[in-house]
Amino acid sequence: MSSAHLSTPEGLGSVFEAPHLPAGFTDTFTSRYVDTGELRLHVVTGGEGPPLLLLAGWPQTWYAWRLLMPALARDFQVVAVDARGVGLSDKPLSGYDTGTLARDMVALMDALGHQHFAAVGHDVGMWTGYALAADHPDRIERLAVAEAAIPGLSPTPPLFGSREANDRLWHFAFNRLGDVNEQLVRGREHLYFGHQFATKSAKALPDHAIQYYVDILAADPEALRCSFEFYRALDTTTEENQQRRTRPLSLPVLAIGGTENLGAAVGATMRLAADHVESLVLPECGHYPAEEAPEAMLAALTGFLAPYRDRPTA
Repeated sequence: MSSAHLSTPEGLGSVFEAPHLPAGFTDTFTSRYVDTGELRLHVVTGGEGPPLLLLAGWPQTWYAWRLLMPALARDFQVVAVDARGVGLSDKPLSGYDTGTLARDMVALMDALGHQHFAAVGHDVGMWTGYALAADHPDRIERLAVAEAAIPGLSPTPPLFGSREANDRLWHFAFNRLGDVNEQLVRGREHLYFGHQFATKSAKALPDHAIQYYVDILAADPEALRCSFEFYRALDTTTEENQQRRTRPLSLPVLAIGGTENLGAAVGATMRLAADHVESLVLPECGHYPAEEAPEAMLAALTGFLAPYRDRPTA
């Protein structure tokens, strides 16, 4: 275990002040800082078994996994991370392309003493999960992904597409703007991010969860800036993915979609990149399966990860 844990994370964003956690959550999980040598990342860790890295999506934090983490911790050492720019992690000016984000995760798991691990990624976390598996195939044993298209891999939608497509994807162009997006959203974080959560979920997320995500983004101008940096880096990420798709993934992949959002398109995307893809569509679920359909999501992950969980230890 690395000795580079600098202090105990406190305040908004830490496990100690997160609202409405499952009963006994803090008996198993704790917040900690990990210094990777390049930056300091906030992680929530706990459990026993082989390591499992959880990568949340935009505009969420580790908290997105809270409903799954207690059950997963019975079988795995769970590492729920705030990526660079997110939550209590460092917020550098650059490094938001998925190649850099994947290197961050390898450095994190190195610091935690995990040479091999499985990963689960949602939304932007799915982008990073794909980059991890493509760029560091010797590190990842199994990859589960949920609810994202992958720039440079998925077909690019037309600018003048259907109203439904525009309603789902308009934030991509907005988020990539240089700075006017920050000026427009600052002070109106609940309007903008609340709209994202409301329009992309089939089952409404709890008010306390939305408020928690929004409060974290509103607490620090750098947090708002960083929330857009993942999208501002899309030219680089797209170029990286166009190279990655020439090297198909050989590891097992589980692709999860919600019937009320991307559905089977998640599996179709991953079949462009991997040889062994299992696709699952969760009924009555939108863009946030870990929060909208936690029992179904947990059952899917439990079955998919069973061979990894039960592997003989060296």
